[in-house]
Amino acid sequence: MVSLSQTHMKGIRVNLLEGNAVFFDNAYVPDDQVLPRLFELHRGNPDIKISISATPMAIYGDVIGVLDKVRSVGITKIGYQIRAASGPAPGGAAPPPGG
Repeated sequence: MVSLSQTHMKGIRVNLLEGNAVFFDNAYVPDDQVLPRLFELHRGNPDIKISISATPMAIYGDVIGVLDKVRSVGITKIGYQIRAASGPAPGGAAPPPGG
């Protein structure tokens, strides 16, 4: 038996889109500013909650890189928004076989 619970998190949403573009609450943050911004957020609220989401086309390594930055500044309350990769890829192209 599997039980799933959903918790409503109030905090900062960190979204990753294609091309390693990072957004904090829908505002673009250049890559070299992600770590300083996370540090500022944590300094302002050591109990801050972060919610990470990525488009289905985001690169796994980029998501892990952001997660590493979040953890490196001391943020421990991290949530994940997981979206299923359903339907055709952007532009109508189907995903390649086996991937």
